[in-house]
Amino acid sequence: MNVSYNWLNEYIDLSGFTGQELAEKMTRGGIEIDVVESRNKGVNGVVVGYVKSKEKHPDADKLNVCKVDVGTGEELQIVCGAKNVDAGQLVPVAVIGAVLPGDFKIKRAKLRGVESQGMICSAKELGLNEKLLPKEQQEGILVLPESAKIGTPIGDVLGINDEVLELDLTPNRSDCLSMLGVAYEIGALTGREVRLPNANINHTTVRTDSLVSVSISAPEQCSHYSTRYIKGVKIAASPLWLQNRLMAAGVRPINNVVDVTNFVMLEYGQPLHAFDADRLPGGRIDVRLAKSGETLVTLDDQERKLEPHMLVITDGAQPIALAGVMGGASTEVTGETVNILLESAKFDGGTVRKTSRQLGLRSESSIRFEKEVDPARVIPALDRAAALIAELAQGLVTEGIVEAASAEAKPAKVAVSLDKINGYLGTELSRLEVQTIFGRLHFEYELSDSNVFTVNVPSRRGDITRAVDLIEEVARLHGYDEIPTTLIHGDVVPGSLTKPQTIRRELRKRLSDAGMHEVVSYSFTGPERTKLFPALADQAKPVKLAMPMSEDRSVLRTTLIAQLLETAAYNRNRKNESALLFEIGSVFHTDEAQLTRLPQEKHRFAALLTGNRSDAQWNAKAAQVDFYDAKGILETVFAVLGLTASVSYEAAQPEHFHPGRTAAVILHTPKGNEVIGYVGQLHPALQLEADLADTYVLEIGLDLVYDLADSAIAYKVLPRYPSMQRDIAVVVDHEVAAAKLTGVAWDIAGELLESVRIFDVFTGEKLGAGKKSVALSLVYRHGERTLTDEEVTELHGKVVLQLEQSFAAELRK
Repeated sequence: MNVSYNWLNEYIDLSGFTGQELAEKMTRGGIEIDVVESRNKGVNGVVVGYVKSKEKHPDADKLNVCKVDVGTGEELQIVCGAKNVDAGQLVPVAVIGAVLPGDFKIKRAKLRGVESQGMICSAKELGLNEKLLPKEQQEGILVLPESAKIGTPIGDVLGINDEVLELDLTPNRSDCLSMLGVAYEIGALTGREVRLPNANINHTTVRTDSLVSVSISAPEQCSHYSTRYIKGVKIAASPLWLQNRLMAAGVRPINNVVDVTNFVMLEYGQPLHAFDADRLPGGRIDVRLAKSGETLVTLDDQERKLEPHMLVITDGAQPIALAGVMGGASTEVTGETVNILLESAKFDGGTVRKTSRQLGLRSESSIRFEKEVDPARVIPALDRAAALIAELAQGLVTEGIVEAASAEAKPAKVAVSLDKINGYLGTELSRLEVQTIFGRLHFEYELSDSNVFTVNVPSRRGDITRAVDLIEEVARLHGYDEIPTTLIHGDVVPGSLTKPQTIRRELRKRLSDAGMHEVVSYSFTGPERTKLFPALADQAKPVKLAMPMSEDRSVLRTTLIAQLLETAAYNRNRKNESALLFEIGSVFHTDEAQLTRLPQEKHRFAALLTGNRSDAQWNAKAAQVDFYDAKGILETVFAVLGLTASVSYEAAQPEHFHPGRTAAVILHTPKGNEVIGYVGQLHPALQLEADLADTYVLEIGLDLVYDLADSAIAYKVLPRYPSMQRDIAVVVDHEVAAAKLTGVAWDIAGELLESVRIFDVFTGEKLGAGKKSVALSLVYRHGERTLTDEEVTELHGKVVLQLEQSFAAELRK
């Protein structure tokens, strides 16, 4: 299965993933990608041109001199030897300086004494696979449709600015023999939603059942057969977008009707077939087994001898198609076709496989039927194809579907317990994690009190029939590399990590994944650097080295930020003006001028952000880092360590930090609150000295964090009773911190307050000098009963009253 990246992007958002990254993710998820191939073989500088005139070369019978408009306002004179070049054509033109596959550069040239200012290209010269082109385009220059705009890059017109992922599918994953199936797979791996195509059909007043009748005489071999009737079609070449999609998938375009059936087959994984309805006497369709001695001339003009085990489509008397394998020549869609009978069915995979192998006919259709198609897509694919034929071939779809079904497809139900999943995988997955995985897979399920999942398996996933199949799905979505290995048991386990080591390793991984760069700097620094950020150094004295390498490396560092500043300045001097840096390392503190005891070695985490968070793009300006980026790094760290609720921030003005854009980081411990570090902007004077743009830094101690860190995830039962929300806006002095207002709300409302958040802050002349308006949203809920409006009103009134008493707050009307 060849999957076009651009085509796939229509069904699921692939932003943030290159073709190679997508292939890596799918391979890790169990769908192996053999190769990711670019459709552009090295074409650059080729545009759409219009041939305004053609004249014979004065000195060469086989050459023509063409005047070509490529949208620059100047006509180009190009000598061309193709037999099919003619005035009035839109063609690909390689202008002077263009590059073609093989690093072939187009230069100004003279051919038999006539100057040529470029080259009109054939499909082969553009690196296209000629075998996938319509027959009329396989020789001579490539003639483009009238819809192409002069001057447009040929890569956009032919859709070659694309990558194709070649999927190496195992027999059980036939669901990925379609673009939608691959989209569902990527959605499961990334958590993104799948966008299904629309199939809007405007019916005529003519009913389909007045033109067509369907019966199934072989119910074991065909469980569902459906048809639509489309009148007045105009057979022509498909639009270029449709041809590009098919060629990217390795399918040669033929005409608009046949191309639509192939397009929908690739899109839904449901093969379809179009019959010339006027060649079906009475519109009769019967699906039966072949009779001994019957023959059929297939679309490849070969006469096939049929066997009694082969399933055929008949007109009530004679075979007109090999079911699921190939159509018959007698009902082939040709340029004279006016009315179409469109088929979509569910044929038995074993029957199709046996017929295909015996006759040596293996088609895209038979490949899908052999592996069993999704019975739920028979009708949606039929509707989608009918809508496209009506749009692209100007056909009129009659009202209704004529179908016959011998068996109703029911989704499989498979049960598996959470204990069995964890027992097989050696994991400790929670119920919520497994629920999330099933949700990403679009698996509906019922969950019992004993943690048994009863899954209604979607019909597109016919490979899931047993509990172990569901366990495999959990394993690959959770990540095979996340399944723990079994360590050696005993009192001492070799190779295990201590808690601080585990925390440091996890922080490095998370921060690196977030796009930051780790710095590993010297523990030695200069005496002047130890005078920076005294609040972080705990007023410690520098520890001098007995035999320093140089004066710049003569003492042990007391903070990490000073080293990060050196690194940022070094990068800026080399035109790397944006930096997202972090370091996890040790600092050394002592209160002695002359050492009589060993200094204290303290573990610290520090980060520095300067320049742009994201670079300028054609549709967006560059975004500079700010205070909240730095604070967000800390929030990420504390979230990883399970300390979010144990940390708060207060405005602070430590030396060498910006006096109005800095906060102290406070860790709430059983013994009290302790400032473990600071986050904020560098003082403007220090920024100027280091020749840096606005720079934000943070540094915290890790020793207390090691003790209090808890990575266990706490779960609570989903609320059974409704909440009640109250919003207020209070006017307070500008110096009153918003955190103090929310703190009062928590203190007064207690357990009945589920959440409180600030959703607006306003200042203006109407409020008065030194005043601001802070808007709070409070959500109240009781865990065991429904709160009454009177209870909430009374409790909310107490909160408002306390705000008025504590901060002289005025309720804003």
